[in-house]
Amino acid sequence: MALERIARTARNGFRRSSTGASTRTTEKDMLCERASTRNYCSVPSLESETRSNSLSYLSSISKVNHNRFLSRGISITPNYQFPFAERIVEESDSECNEPKYPGLEATRPGEKPRVVVLGTGWAACRFLKGLDTKVYDVVCISPRNHMVFTPLLASTCVGTLEFRSVAEPVSHIQSAMATSPNSYFYLASCVGLDTGKHEVYCETVSDGGLSHEPYRFKVAYDKLVIAAGAEPLTFGIKGVKEHAFFLRDVNHAQEIRKKLLLNLMLSEHPGISEEERKRILHCVVIGGGPTGVEFSGELSDFIMKDVQERYTHVKDYIKVTLIEANEILSSFDVGLRQYATNHLTKAGVRLMRGVVKEVHPKKIVLNDGTDVPYGLLVWSTGVGPSEFVKKLNLPKSPGGRIGVDGWMRVPSVEDVFALGDCAGFLEQTGRPVLPALAQVAEREGKFLVELFNRIGKQDAGKAFSARDIPLGEQFVYKHLGSMATVGGYKALVDLRQSKDAKGISLAGFLSWFIWRSAYLTRVVSWRNRFYVAVNWATTLVFGRDNSRIG
Repeated sequence: MALERIARTARNGFRRSSTGASTRTTEKDMLCERASTRNYCSVPSLESETRSNSLSYLSSISKVNHNRFLSRGISITPNYQFPFAERIVEESDSECNEPKYPGLEATRPGEKPRVVVLGTGWAACRFLKGLDTKVYDVVCISPRNHMVFTPLLASTCVGTLEFRSVAEPVSHIQSAMATSPNSYFYLASCVGLDTGKHEVYCETVSDGGLSHEPYRFKVAYDKLVIAAGAEPLTFGIKGVKEHAFFLRDVNHAQEIRKKLLLNLMLSEHPGISEEERKRILHCVVIGGGPTGVEFSGELSDFIMKDVQERYTHVKDYIKVTLIEANEILSSFDVGLRQYATNHLTKAGVRLMRGVVKEVHPKKIVLNDGTDVPYGLLVWSTGVGPSEFVKKLNLPKSPGGRIGVDGWMRVPSVEDVFALGDCAGFLEQTGRPVLPALAQVAEREGKFLVELFNRIGKQDAGKAFSARDIPLGEQFVYKHLGSMATVGGYKALVDLRQSKDAKGISLAGFLSWFIWRSAYLTRVVSWRNRFYVAVNWATTLVFGRDNSRIG
């Protein structure tokens, strides 16, 4: 309505144009005053008009685009065209309005509700796999297009398994994103969300492939599932992010493998001092949890079987050191911890107790002042909230994760749920924050997708439509036990439901067989199960592949 008044005032000014330039100047001032109250940013000059009483200068101005006005809901009469008013409208759109992102708008009546999933980890992919796409359209947004089978990731660092054996494309997990016209996968990172508008804002991962970068877009949702995972904990220690390798993703394993093989080959060059050779062949692992212990076991196997045969000139120099502040595998049974300690020590892994103070390019410094030189440093001290999660204006659980209730809902906002390593029970629920384990995330994804399928069949999948729908029983987690391999065809199996409970604990070759069998059946697809089995057989017969590619 304000724009119509501006246009009407402008037309009246032209009708009175015969009264002289002074009148037109008054009209200009009035338009400037009205435009300023609407945050219009600039007004074109009328100096050329004031030079004479004629309107010949209008011929140099492009013809008014009536369709542009009609598309904005503004109707004008062609006989009373006034370009000055149109230019004010255009400039206000381009300079004063907030930027409008392209993307998927809110679903309309009659369309399937849209579920947006952030992430492709264990929780997200278990949710995607079970979602009923006859009821929902699904959009998955993540900077990677695959799920990583993390229990076997350490094996890829030394060539026991190929990288593709532990990566499952999300389009195989939920085929609707490749075949359904309204379901998509977007290779992007979520940079913000507006829970009031039910929109998420994303930035593409293009690596320079687009003409406009960074390219941002928005996606409207009816239901939002945040399963964005976590980031490695560095405790703010100087130099960790710059010099250490993490082991959370396939690209991490690739970098570790390239660095390990590079150091082996460099150490054989002539002129390398003995001290330098010892340094570059010293592999240091920080953190004595399952990931750190399994990587140390795989590394010791690689040294004892493959390095001894293929790098005979330097086989006596390569060493592995595992540094832990307390005890390794602290969540396991005491007897199993002692077994792991004895086995790793026998396999040549040096166990140290200490806390890292700072990390330098060629050495780490412990709190007691001890210097530990290294050629390869792998950091595995647990995970914590990502920067994305920290910046979200959502309730937080103890530890900084997104706070959820017993149905994995985020309180105080509608239609937002959180799963996996990025989510934790709020303190007022009286429940402990669950550990960042694959089995926890998978069970949460299974629980939530069953809840979504149930409410979707009750026509409660749309935004704001599930307020009065009974959600059923809350999520209950029961620990199924823990397993870890320590190398040398040995593993640990702890079937206790909690740290203080009683249960079955096994160690040795039988545990290793159980470990391999269990994880082979848990691999997502039959294709990857075949890859894993073939890789294991190939390694057993021919040894590990030591090709350095890339």
